[in-house]
Amino acid sequence: MAEANANVIETVGLTKVFRDFWLREKVTAVADLDMNIHPREVFGLLGPNGSGKSTTLKMILGLLFPTRGRIAVFGHRPDNVAIKSRIGFLPEESYLYPFLDAYETLDFYGRLFHQPRRQRHRRIEMLLDMVGLAGVAARRVGEYSKGMQRRIGLAQALINDPDLLILDEPTSGMDPIGTRQFKDLIRALASRGKTVLLSSHLLADVEDVCDRVCILYGGRQRALGTIEELLARQGSTQITTERLDERTIAEIEKVLASAGRDVLEVRTPRDKLESLFLRIVTEAQEQRLATGGATAGGKVAEFLLAGADESQCVIEQLVAAAAPGEPAQVEGTLPPKADKAAEEVIRELVTSAGSEQEEDQTPQPSQAGKPETRADKSFIEGLMGDDQNRSKE
Repeated sequence: MAEANANVIETVGLTKVFRDFWLREKVTAVADLDMNIHPREVFGLLGPNGSGKSTTLKMILGLLFPTRGRIAVFGHRPDNVAIKSRIGFLPEESYLYPFLDAYETLDFYGRLFHQPRRQRHRRIEMLLDMVGLAGVAARRVGEYSKGMQRRIGLAQALINDPDLLILDEPTSGMDPIGTRQFKDLIRALASRGKTVLLSSHLLADVEDVCDRVCILYGGRQRALGTIEELLARQGSTQITTERLDERTIAEIEKVLASAGRDVLEVRTPRDKLESLFLRIVTEAQEQRLATGGATAGGKVAEFLLAGADESQCVIEQLVAAAAPGEPAQVEGTLPPKADKAAEEVIRELVTSAGSEQEEDQTPQPSQAGKPETRADKSFIEGLMGDDQNRSKE
């Protein structure tokens, strides 16, 4: 985890110039961007198309090299491999294998982070429930709508329990239910110590969840500050009270007139369209009406709410102790107390420590509607080069 007094992301004079075949300057996507993102902060990047938002994110991720300037992520260069496991990324387009189902997709990404079998399966089940895809986990991702693909994309970005979550247009194509759940999830993750960098065209989403916002135009920073600082209308005062009759309103107008002020507007407050939509959907769900798409989703996955540094340290040390021939992945002392979610994983690891090799060859049942032998015979095993399973087949 980043130190409390250190910036998670810091850019100084960040500039990216794209050139043509003859190395002539073609377009300046980002120019002299100075930006600091603090721990536990939800930071928003706003701007029209072509303002440099996606280019900035790609440079922070190390996918593009800046023309000039400096970037630091967790105090390191963005191309430092050591920090990659601490970052979760949801790109603007969901680049997923269409022939895999939701369970296999998350299993694939979990394997890329070398997660143990038990931890991987537990996280997949919690994430599928969280994003509302548990009921359609056996369907191929290629058959999903765009909004459902964004949901599974969000789940893959969280499979490694990242300290920094980078989201590029995360609610694009997502229905209001998923959008509302996404907002609640972002606030929950930030309150538990994670840092979120959000790029979006949907101003309402940014306004609801972000602590600070940077507005870009033409690759340059045009405004930076908190939501309150940027949106406050200093020239007006708003008073909200219970419904007033015409006589009372007339009296108020007289009082304001005596003070040299006029009533600019009198109207009845109204709910947001989002609130009305969610009420209608909630009523339909309470009536148990059937739907073939994504559901509203469940609670936030337990491993995302746990103390990431403590639980991960405990788990990896126990795994290393169960397999003494393998090098330890984490250095440091054992935390004095693990939270409830970590203790459940620890008990499972300790129980299976003496028979870890047999466990890898034993089919594990899944709550996502998967056959018992699916995890061992899935196409993912072939992709990951599982020689044992290939020889068995």
